[in-house]
Amino acid sequence: MEISAGGRLEVRITAADVGKRVSVRRWSEHAAEGERFTDTVGVLTSWDDGVLMITRRDGQSVRIAESSLVAGKVVPATPPAARPRADASRRAAAAPARTRGPVAFYEELARISARAWQPVERERIGDWELRAASGFTRRANSVLPLGDPGTPLDEALAAVRRWYAARGLPARIQLATGAQGTQEPLRAELEARGWTREVTAELWTGALAPLADREAPGVVLSRTVDELWLARYRRRGLGEVALEVLGSGPSVWFAAVPGAEGAPPAAIGRCVVDGRWAGFAAVEVDPEQRRRGLATAVMAALARQALQEGASAAWLQVEDDNEGARTLYTGLGFEAHHAYHHYREPEGSRGPDAGGRVVTGPGPVV
Repeated sequence: MEISAGGRLEVRITAADVGKRVSVRRWSEHAAEGERFTDTVGVLTSWDDGVLMITRRDGQSVRIAESSLVAGKVVPATPPAARPRADASRRAAAAPARTRGPVAFYEELARISARAWQPVERERIGDWELRAASGFTRRANSVLPLGDPGTPLDEALAAVRRWYAARGLPARIQLATGAQGTQEPLRAELEARGWTREVTAELWTGALAPLADREAPGVVLSRTVDELWLARYRRRGLGEVALEVLGSGPSVWFAAVPGAEGAPPAAIGRCVVDGRWAGFAAVEVDPEQRRRGLATAVMAALARQALQEGASAAWLQVEDDNEGARTLYTGLGFEAHHAYHHYREPEGSRGPDAGGRVVTGPGPVV
């Protein structure tokens, strides 16, 4: 919080700071003693009629009356990974460079993760990229808005709905919250227009070298997948399009811990090496063989390969309700960088498809 030279808390934000990341403290006379002050950190998405709207890292919005503010400031534009947590600041400052988490801004990670999971069809509206892959995963069948669409928002959204309707798909937009440069203002505009959030996940980052130092017994690497690998993979709709998406990226590797003869692997994983980054995905383990370190072994083998190709930093995506994966990745030195969400068009708003029919039903995205 901002404190003046006289020791008083001060509010040093105004409506002109909309779109910036801020930290505020508010006072409530109705709260219990000792709980009357509440701190909120997030992006200031609006300041209208005496009410502030702040979107937190997890995508949740908090409404705060201007009259309740006792302190506030703009948070410096520093990537989250560059700011060690308070309880670990001394350890982070002393940690060897090999073990420190990477420093990155949202846009770099958004482009890296998009290149690691590419659609089979794409089109641009200004700085928005429309992506489609016959419904295989939301990431490959949603808009990635990294800037201005070059047209008024309502016109851009109408064009998005037409494009996806022509392919028999619901219109979805993937956007992020919780880091410098993420899209809290767009999120507020979509919600005001009735778009609904379907899934929330987080992108986590970590140092690659410590992961590569772990044991990786019995892991086999390949540039391609076979039927047994796919049998362990849990996604539905694994046709030619899915194989094209799985194989997309600058340098793609697949890992497997072989199972019994003719059986699916005990564990699998996928990694895409792209410059300094190695992105991990599709880490799956036979339910009967969990808690044996197989997921760690798969990731370690992939990390060693990525190091050989010049990578030094790692990223992965995990849904917010996957507690098992979150526990695993925390133990491997990863931490959350930002949250991302898939928003779906309002029901009944679908446009005509390629044959002129109005499409209103759900699409096949999983």
